[in-house]
Amino acid sequence: MTELPAREAMEYDVVIVGAGPAGLAAAIRLKELDENRTVVVVEKGSTVGAHILSGVVIDPIGLDRLVPDWRKDPERPLNQEVTEDHFYVLGSPGHIRVPNILMPPLMNNHGNFIGSLGAVTRWMGARAEALGVEIYPGFAATEALYGDKGEVVGVATGDMGISREGEQTGNFTRGIELRGKYTLIAEGARGSLTKQLLKKFNLEANCEPQKFGIGLKEIWEIDPAKFVPGRVQHSFGWPLTGTGATGGGFLYHYDERLVSVGFVVHLNYTNPTTSPFDEFQRYKTHHVIRQTLEGGKRIAYGARVISSGGWQSAPKLVFPGGALIGCSAGFVNFARIKGSHNAMLSGMQAAEAAHAALADGRSGDELAAYEAGWRNSEIGRDLRKVRNVKPLWSKMGLWLGVPLGGFDMWTNQLFGVSVFGTLKHGKSDYATLKPLSEVKPIVYPKPDGKLTFDKPSSVFLSNTNHEENQPPHLKLTDPTIPIRENLPRYGEPARLYCPAGVYEVVYANEAQKSDPRFVINAQNCVHCRTCDVKDPAQNITWVPPEGGGGPNYPDM
Repeated sequence: MTELPAREAMEYDVVIVGAGPAGLAAAIRLKELDENRTVVVVEKGSTVGAHILSGVVIDPIGLDRLVPDWRKDPERPLNQEVTEDHFYVLGSPGHIRVPNILMPPLMNNHGNFIGSLGAVTRWMGARAEALGVEIYPGFAATEALYGDKGEVVGVATGDMGISREGEQTGNFTRGIELRGKYTLIAEGARGSLTKQLLKKFNLEANCEPQKFGIGLKEIWEIDPAKFVPGRVQHSFGWPLTGTGATGGGFLYHYDERLVSVGFVVHLNYTNPTTSPFDEFQRYKTHHVIRQTLEGGKRIAYGARVISSGGWQSAPKLVFPGGALIGCSAGFVNFARIKGSHNAMLSGMQAAEAAHAALADGRSGDELAAYEAGWRNSEIGRDLRKVRNVKPLWSKMGLWLGVPLGGFDMWTNQLFGVSVFGTLKHGKSDYATLKPLSEVKPIVYPKPDGKLTFDKPSSVFLSNTNHEENQPPHLKLTDPTIPIRENLPRYGEPARLYCPAGVYEVVYANEAQKSDPRFVINAQNCVHCRTCDVKDPAQNITWVPPEGGGGPNYPDM
């Protein structure tokens, strides 16, 4: 391989990786505290918001703390307040609407806003730039930089114009070093730098394993006669009952007759023939959902892993020279299906800690105030109340676990205590699959192309694109494991858990199932990270491709 030239370096007070709600909130807060502070945000998506995907019903507490007068802005990104709040238990074919009076108060969505988190981040990005923050979209941070004492001193962006074979092409551009006195990691769930830092600094030594779900989402334009501005529906039960999986769905009415419909499958499922994508398609056929979507048009699709371990899975958040914020820290409230508010709050808290450290002339050390403060802040209070909902549901199932989780939320709300203490999550998600010999295979119906769809047509709507002649960004530690181990034991579950058709097992003779090969269609990857989480051998590692590659979500 040709020797690479030295990288150019740029110096800042604070380097932020990721232009999501956490990273941008941190950037804005830093500049508010000191307009002379030099702050840079590097973002792997082609534009701010291109890789952002969320439901989304937003608790405005984060925006209220960050920009108290945001509601007065004529360009504000959120306009639709919640007007109706419905909870359903779905059966086949029936359903039960849960009376709102039985729901714990923290599950109430009135006062929240429905919209696009992508639009929120674009609005935040513009505000950050107006304050003097430098934002560089289209550049993936691929490497943490370390100082003489092992502290993090910034990040390097990935080289561009490297061929599949690892050689420089005519479009070669060397990556840039962005050096800072502190570095804040805001990559979202299961980020590649986050994984490296968790391991290097042993940040998960005293917490439960992080848990994850995969969230799949579509946006539909629906019949105006069916549109109810501000209606929010959440449901659980069918189609996952009896499959060895747990999760639930949502449907939100907002904007001009738009509906956001989505489904979350928790990645601790046990049946290797489970396909989260196909469970989502089945979900839409239930009459509670179908009645809204029929006659409408699907206009967008995407998928993303969600951290769901909460309170007991939060790692140590600080390391020499920086901190984890937002979903990199695991701050999603599993029960409420909300995380953007905590992401913004964590970005602000880390920014305040970094500002105080810089004002004292410090650099490269741990932001101890951030680590010490979050559990007693709005973030900690939000997560602590729901800390047992996930383990109760996982261990006791729908019909016992969910009611007990609701009871636990009520006792936390009313008395500030839980009769269960703090439950453990148990196994990591990759370790939960049963062998094919121990399960009943799930057979999914074919899509009708009107209400239900296949993966190729869905990926098309995500506007996903990658430079084809580049090193693979889905790396196999041992290329023989998919066929040698995963195929006979589990039927190679990557074929099914991937929501974008990236992984296939191809046979020389399909009828005889002879000479199988494991094929990776990296061009399809929507950067959800499910493979990185769920592969039972932990053999697949997701790393950022060339900056700007991946999905280009329209207001997801």
